[in-house]
Amino acid sequence: MKHKRLPTILRYTAIILSSLVMIVPFATALMNSLKTYKEYTTVPPKWIPEIFQWSNYAEVLKLGNIGGYTLNSFTVALLSVIGALLSCSMVGYAFARLRFPLKNALFVMVLGTMMIPPVVIIIPHFIIFNKLHLLDTLTPLWVIEWLAQPFGIFLMRQAFMNIPKEYEESAKLEGCNPIQVYWRIFMPMARPTLATLAIFTFMGKWNEILTPVIYLTSNDKFTLPIGILSLGGQWFGNEQLMVAAALLSLVPILIVFLFAEKYFVQNHSASGIK
Repeated sequence: MKHKRLPTILRYTAIILSSLVMIVPFATALMNSLKTYKEYTTVPPKWIPEIFQWSNYAEVLKLGNIGGYTLNSFTVALLSVIGALLSCSMVGYAFARLRFPLKNALFVMVLGTMMIPPVVIIIPHFIIFNKLHLLDTLTPLWVIEWLAQPFGIFLMRQAFMNIPKEYEESAKLEGCNPIQVYWRIFMPMARPTLATLAIFTFMGKWNEILTPVIYLTSNDKFTLPIGILSLGGQWFGNEQLMVAAALLSLVPILIVFLFAEKYFVQNHSASGIK
């Protein structure tokens, strides 16, 4: 009996230890955000503050343009998610279900672009947006997602290929054209994969730093990550406020994940079964 329980004990031990590895940094950041500057810089460090300084969060909202930065990030993330879901699902549906010349060769080319480092295409993108007079606007940060990115195409293609052909044939017998089949049959059935793509896109755009630094110069156009970084000089001597601001920036990601968690888990469970 003891031998049978040993694997279970080991599994739970591994889960607990891996959870601690992820939780401890967040707990440490939370404690640091609730300290005074003196406690924050104490050596050796003191993990739990004597008095929790909840006013640090109010100070962050008062001193920095956090509301404006958050609105910019939310605009970029929302438009990016909408563009990714529409464009990637359309292209993925074409590769999964439609017949056209050189389909497989084109799909291999799409996958090949995933091997190109993002840094390589920064200069060409910058030149294009400069010619279009779109620098120092939010447009370059989200418009790329409307052009169907390779990872999203691959994800949606695999999801559509796993849908039985009988659904498509039944829809065609009812008189549906390919667009109607895509929108009425395939999109509702691919909701777990769409939720997964939405989470990845939202997280990527919300936390993005390199692209906003390249395209944005006006402070009122900054997204939240670079907006917080730009306030570093203003908060010199109060670095605990930077930690508080960084934790505030995580709240939207947690909310999005909690809303989409059910579909996200369904997608992984279905992938494992198949």
